[in-house]
Amino acid sequence: MIDAQDLERRLRARLDPPDSHPANPRTRSDNDLNPDWPEAIDAARPAAILAPIVKRPEGWTMLFTQRAEETPAHPGQISFPGGRVQAEDGGALATALRETEEEIGLARRFIEPIGAWDRYDTITGFRITPVAALVEPGFTLTLDPREVAGVFEAPLAFLFDPANHERRTGVWRGVERHYWAMPYQDRFIWGATAGMIRALWERLYA
Repeated sequence: MIDAQDLERRLRARLDPPDSHPANPRTRSDNDLNPDWPEAIDAARPAAILAPIVKRPEGWTMLFTQRAEETPAHPGQISFPGGRVQAEDGGALATALRETEEEIGLARRFIEPIGAWDRYDTITGFRITPVAALVEPGFTLTLDPREVAGVFEAPLAFLFDPANHERRTGVWRGVERHYWAMPYQDRFIWGATAGMIRALWERLYA
């Protein structure tokens, strides 16, 4: 069981301002578990996601989306709401909030952004700034069917238990690759999404 007060204290104390630019930012990547991968990741495209932590009385959860099968980027996969940083956004936080509202209709009045953690470089060329936010219950969602097929919540008690952080192996471009996975019920949380959760757990607890 996660102690909600302790978790909130850790989030506020250990995360970075979302749009800060530290001299030596901590960066994770899809190659963290693949140090011998022959290609370096060229993460030239900035993006941002929102990791919504819902303050459910029965236990805090994290909200995820399942991407629509028709979307060109990672169809059908489990992800956080988010997308590319646009020039008019002015920063990662604005991108994360805008994309969250566009994709799932979560109104900003329910969201309290807390901070960012390690940037995450994907093998598809994105450098993602993950932003954690506390979300008050009572919201309603309106999904954009072009991008999102569904949403669900998973308990933080499950996600922040390292026993549930599995190292899996797959084949990409004919070569074995390793990745984090956190299967929850009938949902398969894996890849960059699982890697960012793992990095957040390490930032808060390891």
